[in-house]
Amino acid sequence: MPLRHALAGVLILLGLVQQILAFSGIVLLPHGVGYALWLATLLLWRDIPRRTRWQAGALAVIGLGLLIVSRWHYGAPVAWPTVTSGNTYVVAMLVGVSFIGLIGNLSGSSRPLGRPVTGRRGTAGTWLGVHLLGTILNLSTVFMIGDRLARRAPLTTPQLLALNRGLSSAALWSPFFASMGVVMTLAPSMEYSRVLAIGLPLALASGALTTFELSRRFDLTEVAGFSLSPRSLLMPVAMAALVMLFHFQLTPELGIVSIITFLLPAVALASNLPAGPRWTWHRVRQHTLTRLPAMRGEIALFLSAGLLTLGLSTLVAAATGSEWRLFAHFGALQAVISFLAIVLSAVAGLHPIIGVSVLASMLDLRGSEPTLFAFTALASWAVGTSVGPLSGINLSLQGRYGISGYRMMRLNLGYALVLSALVVGAIMLLDAWL
Repeated sequence: MPLRHALAGVLILLGLVQQILAFSGIVLLPHGVGYALWLATLLLWRDIPRRTRWQAGALAVIGLGLLIVSRWHYGAPVAWPTVTSGNTYVVAMLVGVSFIGLIGNLSGSSRPLGRPVTGRRGTAGTWLGVHLLGTILNLSTVFMIGDRLARRAPLTTPQLLALNRGLSSAALWSPFFASMGVVMTLAPSMEYSRVLAIGLPLALASGALTTFELSRRFDLTEVAGFSLSPRSLLMPVAMAALVMLFHFQLTPELGIVSIITFLLPAVALASNLPAGPRWTWHRVRQHTLTRLPAMRGEIALFLSAGLLTLGLSTLVAAATGSEWRLFAHFGALQAVISFLAIVLSAVAGLHPIIGVSVLASMLDLRGSEPTLFAFTALASWAVGTSVGPLSGINLSLQGRYGISGYRMMRLNLGYALVLSALVVGAIMLLDAWL
């Protein structure tokens, strides 16, 4: 292992620790979280997949350029020491969530997650398994379930599509997803309960649509699927209950993103301590040196998108005197236009976080508008990541199982169109409800 990988892993862990300490008012170094994460990203830059590296690099350069233009052309005040802090809350949450792999046998045990079944029931089980476990375990769930299915035979197209859609649709409602972290940061006054009431049924509709469509397009008779067991559901349900307990009772002053950031690593450590301090130290060290550097692509993308958002918002404020907004009012029509624009940008190869961040920088949300914006952003993320050829899920499937991200895009176009129609209806329903 290169020394820079080890150093980058330690820096990423240091960024997480600083973020957690900040929740209790302890600041080791002002803006130190951003410094640590950006330095780790620079150390790992050459190892980031080329497409992601070019995309993240372009975002960072554009964002920095916009800040320079804002400062030297418009005279806008720019707090340069803080420019590395964009999206650090989200990145810290992603790093914290990664520690879930240290709980129990999830880090590599050969214990089966469930008995594979075939046919429509198996495909529905794959979607549901990835969806439910993925609400907390995120992208790692795709590999857990995908690798298990791949033990019998190379993954087929229906299996890959079920993995893709099961995870991407969780963005519609899961409080543990990066999408929710971004949205809660951009619109902190959103009403999560209303987003959940609309997003969860829409996610279930995605599962029904996936099962119906795949059973019509493919012969699923011999296609192996995943069957959930109660034991598989125990950990996600327990973690969700813990987060809600902290959010409503123990630490109500903290948002869900902050709670997840410190709670999941704490639970991971607590689950390993009974085996002894030496074992716990070994697992944390292994995680720091291997898993954390492997997150380089997503860390780079989120940090760069944060820099772009800061640069764009600063330039818009400087050029317009903080008075110009994309929409004077953010209602159903504006939400639909924004949703379609972000999905189309995802098809063109941009990650939905870019569209969501840019949109947020050009809005002045008031009253109930943050909730409508939040759902619009989550829906565009769910649809955009499923169909976007360069999304994290499709790039991961390509790297792990060899299917082209552009082929996944073509296979998902029909699904994306139908789900988009449902999203438009849900936006109108939510707008009327608000």
